Amino acid sequence: MSGQSTTRTVPGNGGSNGARARSGRTGQVLSNVAVALGLVLFLGGFAWGAVVYRPYTVPTTSMAPTIDAGERVLAERVDGDEIRRGDVVVFKDATWSNAPMVKRVVAVGGDTVACCQDGKLTVNGKEIDEPYLPDDPMARSAVFPEVTVPKGRLFLLGDERSGSLDSTAHLTDAAGGTVARDAVRARVDAVVWPMDGMLATPSGFERLGPLSTPGPLPTVLAAVIGGAVLVLAGAAYGPLAKRAATSRARSAAGSTGGR
Repeated sequence: MSGQSTTRTVPGNGGSNGARARSGRTGQVLSNVAVALGLVLFLGGFAWGAVVYRPYTVPTTSMAPTIDAGERVLAERVDGDEIRRGDVVVFKDATWSNAPMVKRVVAVGGDTVACCQDGKLTVNGKEIDEPYLPDDPMARSAVFPEVTVPKGRLFLLGDERSGSLDSTAHLTDAAGGTVARDAVRARVDAVVWPMDGMLATPSGFERLGPLSTPGPLPTVLAAVIGGAVLVLAGAAYGPLAKRAATSRARSAAGSTGGR
């Protein structure tokens, strides 16, 4: 009839709009989940690192080239009983200094240590290969007679042997240059500024017994970096998904209007 108007419908248009709306909501949910998970990893990694590690700045070149003056390290909080030969440790002994010091443990209680045989440190009569020492032979020299380390104590040297105020500078002390295990506050895992990374494994001491296992620093860093990536990716994905859904909706509307 001429007085009636006819309304045309496009089959499936409402379903298509609903699917796009659901897609947009799904994208937003995924974005929120990624951001939340990223924050947990990021903040959890920082909290874990703060509990396990302490930062220190090494003021001298006594540990060069392993750690140079002014470089910043992360040291894992450990008990003195956990320290093994080859570890680089942070300790405080009032007879040495009022400030924390960083040196390498070369002998533990019961060991006999001396330098040098064929230019190398000897522990319990075995020559120790120390690739972390400076190339300059003068910087590697620290000649001293055989010392027997008392139980519960440690013998420590700097990697830059000629200029390090270490156990060799305290041989005439009552403790024969040794330091108590409980004076150790932490074990150095890595140089973080500049970013030199994890310290090399002191493999030359393996023949004398097991070495220390590195701390969880790589896992902590992976959690922090992974969390940051998730936060950034999640924050970017939400708006992008919404924009893509809007763009599809406009495209579909334009196509419908042209029919």
